[in-house]
Amino acid sequence: MSYEILGITVLWTFLYGYLIVASIDFGAGFFSFYSVSTGHKNKVHRVIQRYLSPVWEVTNVFLIFFEIGLIGFFPESAYYYGTALLVPGSIVIILLAIRAVYYAYNTYGISNNGNIVYMALYGATGLLIPAALSTVLALSEGGIIEEIGGQVLLNWGAFFSNPYTWSVVLLAIVSVLYISAMFLSYYASKAEDRTAFEILRRYALFWSGPTILASVFAFFQINRQNPEHFQNMLHIAWMFVASLLCFLAAVYLVWRRRSLGWSFIFVLLQFAFAWYGYGRSHLPYVLYKYVNIYQNFTNEAMATAMLTAFIAGFILLVPSLVLLMRLFLFDARYIRGNSPKKGS
Repeated sequence: MSYEILGITVLWTFLYGYLIVASIDFGAGFFSFYSVSTGHKNKVHRVIQRYLSPVWEVTNVFLIFFEIGLIGFFPESAYYYGTALLVPGSIVIILLAIRAVYYAYNTYGISNNGNIVYMALYGATGLLIPAALSTVLALSEGGIIEEIGGQVLLNWGAFFSNPYTWSVVLLAIVSVLYISAMFLSYYASKAEDRTAFEILRRYALFWSGPTILASVFAFFQINRQNPEHFQNMLHIAWMFVASLLCFLAAVYLVWRRRSLGWSFIFVLLQFAFAWYGYGRSHLPYVLYKYVNIYQNFTNEAMATAMLTAFIAGFILLVPSLVLLMRLFLFDARYIRGNSPKKGS
C-alpha cells in the first residue's frame, strides 16, 4: 500500500471514529433537551446524562487528529479549505464553545437550575454542529470552491442553491439522531431501565426512516453534482448494498427488542460500508480537481513521521476508550445510576 493510500485511510478512519462518537454525543444532547421539553425528563434524562458525563471531554479528539493529519499529509488542503471554511468553521467553533460551557456548568456543579434556555441551546448545537461540519462534503465535490486570479473564493450562490448541499446537511442531522437513538436504546436496555428503553426505541425506529430516505436522496444528488464520483460509486455498489442490509438488520433487531448489542454493531457496519465506500469512490481527490492525494501529498520524510505518530495515537486512543467504557459506561453499578465501587 502506498504512502498516499495509507495516509488517507488513516485520516478517513479517524473521521469515521468521530462520526460515530460525535453522533452519539450530539444526538444524546438533543434527546436530553427533548425529554425535558416534552415532560419525559424523569424517564430518559438520567440515562442520557449517565452516558454523557464521562465521555464529552474526549469526543473531539478524533476531529483534532483528522484536522492536523489533513494539513500534514496534504498541505495544499489548508490553502483551499482554509479560506472556504472560514465562515462554517467559525460557526462550528462558536457552537462547540456554547456546548462546552453547558457541559462545564452541568458537569462540574455550577448549576444552571435546569434553565430551559440553556437546554435549548445545548440541544440545538447537537444538530447545528453536524450540519455545519457536513458542508465540507458538499465542498469536496467541486463546483463551489473556485480559484480566480490566484485567490480562493467560496461561491455562496452555488453553495446555498445546490440541492446536494442541503441533501448532505439533511443526512447529517437525521443520521446523528438515528445513530444516537440506536445506541441509547441499547444503553437503556443494559441499564435495565424499561421505561427509558421503550421511549428511546421509538426514537430509533422513527428516525430510521428519514435516515435511509436522506441517504438515497444524497446518493442520487451526487450524480448531479459530480457524475465522475457517482460512476465510481456504482463500480463498488456492493458496499452500499451491504450498508443497506446492515441497516435492515439493525432496525429489525430493535423492532423485535432482541440482541440490541448486535443491533448497534450492525449500525456501525452500516455506516462503515457507506463511509468507506464514499471515501474510496471519491479518490484520488480530497477536493475535486484541486487537491489530489498523489499530486498534493507531503514529502516522504514527513509522511513517515505523520503515519508513525497517527498509528501510535490510534493504538493509545482505542484502548483508552475501551477502558473508559469498562470503568464507567458499562460498569454494572454506574450504568444503573450508582457510583462505581472504590478500587473497581
